[in-house]
Amino acid sequence: MEKLKDKVILITGANRGIGKSLVKAALEKGASKIYATSRDLLRMPDFSDDRVISIELDITNESQIAQVIKHTSDTQILINNAGVLNPGTIIGGELNGMENDMNVNYYGTLKMMKAFAPILETNTPARIINIVSIAAYSPLPSIAGYAASKAALFSATHSVRIELAKKGITVHTVNPGAIDTDMNAGSDWEMPAPDGIAKIILNEVETDNLDIVPDNMGLDMLNAWKEEPSKLAEIFHNMYHQE
Repeated sequence: MEKLKDKVILITGANRGIGKSLVKAALEKGASKIYATSRDLLRMPDFSDDRVISIELDITNESQIAQVIKHTSDTQILINNAGVLNPGTIIGGELNGMENDMNVNYYGTLKMMKAFAPILETNTPARIINIVSIAAYSPLPSIAGYAASKAALFSATHSVRIELAKKGITVHTVNPGAIDTDMNAGSDWEMPAPDGIAKIILNEVETDNLDIVPDNMGLDMLNAWKEEPSKLAEIFHNMYHQE
């Protein structure tokens, strides 16, 4: 059960939100070392634990990824958490915001997986844990570009799961609903705190659950989608048009 104990873990976007909480949860799980990355180390919190090594990393920058790899070649678990959200609809939103969502959430995560797959293969049993979003299922117009980027990542994660299945690398998707983080600041939804969600995520990883939905909102959306995709679309139609 203690599959994270004594493991070397790299977590992107570790300076805030779910990423920050995942660092704390991994420490509680007994990780031997955690590479905590962020684009801006000045915003990295003090985890007060020698097992945490802070590293500057922009996941869209391939040359920077290549430099980071030189110092993190003992990584056994890669948690791709870094992400951005630019609000806006497809027609009314700014295209550069949608491009940024796709560049970070999709292409940036792909760059990390491509770069770290050979390292993980030498450090098996290994894992990739991609923090996706329940937005991969949900056609919410106000964050349409973000949802599209997460839908692309969800699909790619399932593809890479099959690709790496015979190489000793287990690949997980995590599809949270709205969590009380900076990304959702200003929302009037009732949202769970990230610390509890991070613990649930890692508990589910240790049970080898490949597709993790760690909160009730996410589960409700997923179940509506499973019942009938149009049912979830109707929920967001009514929400968007205030009907």
